[in-house]
Amino acid sequence: MNRKKKMNNILKKKVKKMNAKLHTPNKPKYVSKADRAKLDEAETTQESE
Repeated sequence: MNRKKKMNNILKKKVKKMNAKLHTPNKPKYVSKADRAKLDEAETTQESE
């Protein structure tokens, strides 16, 4: 019983990893508050020129 359970767990993990690779998230990458401030500052300087 334990050997069967162990093999099934290994196979389930493999399937889970493959599915996770196929379904990549569509949300945008996280940008920190400081980086957003730098980007906003850069945009404002370009607009003023």
